[in-house]
Amino acid sequence: MKTALFLAGSVALLPAQAFAQDVTAPDGTNAFGFEPYVAIGGGYDVYDRRDEINSIGISDPTEGALIIGTVGANVPLGAFFVGAEGFGAYGFSDIDWEYGAAGRFGVRVGESGMFFGRVGYMWVEGENNFDDDDLVDTDDGPSSRDRDGVIYGIGAEVGTKDIGLGGLTGNSGVRLRLGVDTFKNFESFRPSAAVVFQF
Repeated sequence: MKTALFLAGSVALLPAQAFAQDVTAPDGTNAFGFEPYVAIGGGYDVYDRRDEINSIGISDPTEGALIIGTVGANVPLGAFFVGAEGFGAYGFSDIDWEYGAAGRFGVRVGESGMFFGRVGYMWVEGENNFDDDDLVDTDDGPSSRDRDGVIYGIGAEVGTKDIGLGGLTGNSGVRLRLGVDTFKNFESFRPSAAVVFQF
């Protein structure tokens, strides 16, 4: 009796197992897995809201170029994916450092591309050596460019296969990433680009 039940259960599972083996991502790889990656790139961050002056007592908006490093991982879910990443950026001009973490979700398209949205939390360490001419009077008095809050973003990644270099690095390989983020209630505009190395 036990043997019969075991055989019946095995036969019932065969279609599901065959389906799982047949399902693939758009690039031909397994539909489910774990894909770690690192990325290096650059961007520019501008905090240009009027409350920049009212809240921290600085006459000019905070802005600066960035060198950005990212470490993360994606979990493919068929044609979709979810993931998480941590990032750090060395800044210039008014920004010293930016760092934080974010979750990602999106859709995989073409041979090796993807569109994604992300949301996370970021800390900003700003340049706070002000000249007297930079400061204005506020109710709270002069403060600093340091801040932290929620960051939102959208972006896309395109792989080597999608730009005519199929087979150069395999299905994982190298991708170009373009994105734009904003801080808190649309207080900043942060476009960026990076090269992604997926393992």
